Amino acid sequence: MTAENDPAPHVAPGRPALRRLAPLIVIVLLSLLVIAMGWHREISFEALVRNHDRLRALIAAHKASALAGYVALYVAVASLSLPIGVCLTLIGGVLFGAVLGALGAIAGASIGAVVIFSLARSALGEQLVRRAGSAAERIAQGFREDAFSYLLFLRLVPVFPFWLVNLVSAACGVRLAPFAAATLLGIVPATLVFAFAGSGLESVIIAQEKAHAACIAAGHADCRLAFHAADAITPRLVAALMALALLSLVPIAVKHLRARSSASAHFGRGRG
Repeated sequence: MTAENDPAPHVAPGRPALRRLAPLIVIVLLSLLVIAMGWHREISFEALVRNHDRLRALIAAHKASALAGYVALYVAVASLSLPIGVCLTLIGGVLFGAVLGALGAIAGASIGAVVIFSLARSALGEQLVRRAGSAAERIAQGFREDAFSYLLFLRLVPVFPFWLVNLVSAACGVRLAPFAAATLLGIVPATLVFAFAGSGLESVIIAQEKAHAACIAAGHADCRLAFHAADAITPRLVAALMALALLSLVPIAVKHLRARSSASAHFGRGRG
């Protein structure tokens, strides 16, 4: 077999390999820096409550630019594999509403996932899986055989962290097209659920702002504007979580229907 036909040609170690690894190393170092400095904590409900009025005014004056900025922020968060995607989706629902917030989150998460997937796939190829042994190679082969369905299941039921699915997919040699398609389709339901839940928190934040203003007007010294986890338990959030729980049953139902279909087809051939 020639080098042209070999699907996984040998690459000599040295500078070429280092050049492929360099972008991924930069991403990892940036992610570690953000986490070490605590900058990712600035994306929180507490920060949202403190800056709510300014953000709403900015969005009212420059809605398209603000939405583009939100998408760009989401791309950065997903590319750096920061574990704040759910919080950022909820915040998008608060600021832009359920529909626009969900669309922005879907776009940002999909683009960010493709960025880190492409960098990891280019840097690692399938070397990581090969070095892990034959068992890992068999799992990777199963992943390749039906990558789209497997990835769609992982996106629909977010049992594993978003960033982990991105990196494992790259290490297993999944092609870009099924990865991007499964990611885009798979994250839509859960993103809509969380953005819908976030849109219901607007009234909670406004109520807190009014209470804070009343506290200051009353002359109290200790008036804090903060967001407490208990405040997020709204009827809309409960409904959203129930929808997410029902969503997790979809793959099980699909698997059951496929099994029944296969059994019926096999029975039909046997009778024929």
